[in-house]
Amino acid sequence: MRLAVLKERRAAETRVAATPETVKKLIGLGLSVAVEAGSGLAAGFPDAEYAAAGAEMTADAAGALAGAGIVFKVRAPLAAGEGAVDELALIPRGALVLAQVQADAAMVESYAKAGIDVGAMELLPRITRAQSMDILSSQANLAGYRAVIEGAAAFDRGFPMLMTAAGTIPAAQVFIMGAGVAGLQAIATARRLGGRVTATDVRPAAKEEIKSLGAHFVGYEDDESRAAQTAGGYAKQLSPEFYAKQAEVIAAHIAKQDIVVTTALVQGRRAPTLVTEAMVRSMKPGSVVVDIASDAGGNVALTKPGEQVVTENGVTILGWYNWPARIPAAASALYSRNLLTFLTTFWDKDAKVPKLPADDDIVKGVLLTRGGAVVHPAFAPAKAA
Repeated sequence: MRLAVLKERRAAETRVAATPETVKKLIGLGLSVAVEAGSGLAAGFPDAEYAAAGAEMTADAAGALAGAGIVFKVRAPLAAGEGAVDELALIPRGALVLAQVQADAAMVESYAKAGIDVGAMELLPRITRAQSMDILSSQANLAGYRAVIEGAAAFDRGFPMLMTAAGTIPAAQVFIMGAGVAGLQAIATARRLGGRVTATDVRPAAKEEIKSLGAHFVGYEDDESRAAQTAGGYAKQLSPEFYAKQAEVIAAHIAKQDIVVTTALVQGRRAPTLVTEAMVRSMKPGSVVVDIASDAGGNVALTKPGEQVVTENGVTILGWYNWPARIPAAASALYSRNLLTFLTTFWDKDAKVPKLPADDDIVKGVLLTRGGAVVHPAFAPAKAA
């Protein structure tokens, strides 16, 4: 069976869905691997390394997809009118596509119509078996790290306490908003750099996790916040009243901070606004706000997604798109291993083809379409009583 790896063509995307390391392992499963030329260049993987690993290099997407039974991508395949190449039209019927799809109902219908089986890896259930396939966790981890590194680079004073003959420079005051995977990595990174770190999160379990990393917890707590976590471990959308009370506590704290990193996302919804315009205006000149949630609209009222903004009072707001793609080599390495693990888990060694049991919890969580039909419960039409 042929597996195709395509060059990512969507804006701000520098990652690749397979590395030379994972190509070798895919070939070891009995696959032939075709990689579109230039696929890994933005992530630091030249074509020669893929060729040395045993991949067939093709000049374009059509060449890689010809006869492919499996397609690895980072983002959803481009459809007609989305770019210079209609990737969706080139994918053979019956092929299995694995990617971070972020699909809407129209996209899912188009996949069913095209006759391709699409696995949306971001919908992977949060169960123990699936941890090594979890693209959201692997990419969020790197986003949290990168956010602190870029925040430190934009900050115009020292990060750790610096004691010199000329005087002492105090450690940076760093506030992390949201203690999921990205937030916890941000806390750990800021601590390693020598910052004085505080953090907040609405989920009750997060308080102890924050403390375990050596940061101080800041926030408002009530009965609503104690039930602010889904069974899958994600934060729930809370009431406007709770966010108003939380904002009162946070506003006083933010005014004293040098660097604020916001990481709060609610799955399937626009990111909640955690930092208001008034909070930004209260910060000291030279302070930095890093908004990891910019792709979902941002946690900061003054964020301009995809841009760096400097406010009138001298606060820099970093609202770049696609934070994992800002550390592409590491992000590609982890993402490609996630896809490899998924495929290996459901690989029939004798037939040398993927075998996806319809009753498996992971398969049910990920698969959007199968055999020309929409099968995911979030998109499948309701059955008649």
